Amino acid sequence: MGKQVGAKKPERRELGRVGDRTTFLYLEHVKLNRRDSAIQVMDSRGIVYVPAAVISVLMLGPGVDMTHRAMELIGEAGLGAIWVGERGVRQYAYGRPLNHSSALIEAQARLVSNKRTRLMVARQMYQMRFPNDDVSGLTMQQLRGKEGARVRRVYLEQSQATGVAWSHREYNPDDFDSGTPINKALTAAHQAVYGLSYSVISALGASAGLGFVHTGHDLSFVYDFADLYKAEYSIPIAFQVTAKFGNDPDIGARTRRAMRDAFVDGKLLARMVRDLKALLGMSDDESEIDVVSLWDDRMGLQKFGVQYHELQEDGRS
Repeated sequence: MGKQVGAKKPERRELGRVGDRTTFLYLEHVKLNRRDSAIQVMDSRGIVYVPAAVISVLMLGPGVDMTHRAMELIGEAGLGAIWVGERGVRQYAYGRPLNHSSALIEAQARLVSNKRTRLMVARQMYQMRFPNDDVSGLTMQQLRGKEGARVRRVYLEQSQATGVAWSHREYNPDDFDSGTPINKALTAAHQAVYGLSYSVISALGASAGLGFVHTGHDLSFVYDFADLYKAEYSIPIAFQVTAKFGNDPDIGARTRRAMRDAFVDGKLLARMVRDLKALLGMSDDESEIDVVSLWDDRMGLQKFGVQYHELQEDGRS
């Protein structure tokens, strides 16, 4: 037997649960390698080690050079690796889910494929935004109008509370610096919520593309899910950071740090896990069973790993 090179693959019981991890880490212009069960982050200032099993998502910006060993560890630990553009705008990819069960994505597919259940989940999402109102009888058009009015009100309230002037939302993904300070802060703040939402959805084994309100995009459900938290997190924090650091050319980085602190203080990651499972009607036990079965159109789920014999039409071997 040859000697094993490097750290052994971690057992699933050794990995932190999604809800217990820290939120996100944004990196740019660094080199990533693997050192045992930690990601080695190196730049001109030195080296730090990041335990892979305690981070939810790595947001990898421009200038990141990653080794095969580092990517291997990220995949084994179920750590979401999201490649993003300059200043954190746009996002391109993620790693393998931490949860190996398909229960959540199957539940999501059933719910989104039926008009009645899709509307039910969409209403449930809007009900989370309007806890004191009954939205069970509203159409999607009425819900969108109600949500639009709420968001405009939140922008106005935050502008009045912080003294930051507000007119309208502007976002150019190809030119971050062309925006006003508040729009740059909002872009960075929203991207942090998208990244964390993407990580939770992916880590739990749901689909980022099967949206209930948004549709037709590979991140439709990410947009659905992130919208639940913008009024509480990204919008007020963007205004607060702009009020304090509006002339800072690196306002995006300041906003990301403020968002990360707020996520930790508000225990948002654990809350997102609970919310996602509740929306898809799944309990903890149902969504995290790691088992492979075979589907049968007549007999239901069949045990995997059994050598089945060919049957004739009358059922005889």
